[in-house]
Amino acid sequence: MFSPSINILLAGLLPFALYLLLGKRMIAILTAMKAGQPIREACAGVNAPEHQGKVGTPTMGGLLLIASVLVATLLTTDLTSPHIHCCLLVMVVTAFLGFLDDYAKITKHSTDGVSGWFKIALQAAAALACAVYLYHTLPEATRVHIPFYGGSVDIGFFFIPFALLVIIGSSNAVNLTDGLDGLAAGCMIPVCLTFILLTGVSTTTPLLLAIASACMGFLWFNCYPAKVFMGDTGSLSLGGTLGAVAVCSGTELLLVIAGGVFVSEAVSVMIQVGWFKYTRKRYGEGRRFFRMAPLHHHFELGGWKETQVCVRFWIITLLLCFIALTSVII
Repeated sequence: MFSPSINILLAGLLPFALYLLLGKRMIAILTAMKAGQPIREACAGVNAPEHQGKVGTPTMGGLLLIASVLVATLLTTDLTSPHIHCCLLVMVVTAFLGFLDDYAKITKHSTDGVSGWFKIALQAAAALACAVYLYHTLPEATRVHIPFYGGSVDIGFFFIPFALLVIIGSSNAVNLTDGLDGLAAGCMIPVCLTFILLTGVSTTTPLLLAIASACMGFLWFNCYPAKVFMGDTGSLSLGGTLGAVAVCSGTELLLVIAGGVFVSEAVSVMIQVGWFKYTRKRYGEGRRFFRMAPLHHHFELGGWKETQVCVRFWIITLLLCFIALTSVII
């Protein structure tokens, strides 16, 4: 541990610098390993030339992203903090899960990775360990801040299932958002910076800065046209860690606001699947509520270019972050 100012400086600059220094080398290694990203057939029809051109783009760029966050976190945070214990646990477990999923897709040359039930089970195990640990270690962890209310509510034992919902939901929501060049990382940066302001100067500040910094370094190579994708290795881990930060700080409902783009992506998939099943049972054929899910593909099929979707979703994220910040002032 260094002085607080040095810790903040290292957390904000080191991951970005590491990604710039090692990014090209990592991309070359992934390319040589033929760790190319499979593209879903359904997605290939969306702006076909753009998405067909992504076939073979190396994935698992999240390995360096998460590694750089871990290095910065271990150097700059209070490693005795229960908050850091929980966040690191969720980060490592979900990164490992994402790696298994990416590896399965690459070796199978398919978009089918590990089973959905296995994903949920491993995410739930990490989230449960985090929730139970906080519940027995920090009594104040059960208090949830209510936006625009100016206070918090103690939810007692219900904190445990609520924490599971937040961490698992956040992990999968960011994963679903990671479907266009720069979309997930570009939305993650302002959300992380907003949570630094929402939580004040706390033990998770260097971690949040490190995530934002690593995402900026990754975005250097992931901006359109992407030279590398983060894969599930990065997206599941980033989302899970962000959910863990919210659980640790009692800002779960603020995450729903600031991370509204992530939430809308996840909800669009649930609506699409639910509506398809309902209409198939009711009318004998499945119908779609959206042109395509997740939501970013719905807008692509509506005529928006990939870059337009990304920039507009970034703008919406900035506005939602402003609303989240405002909700704690009013």
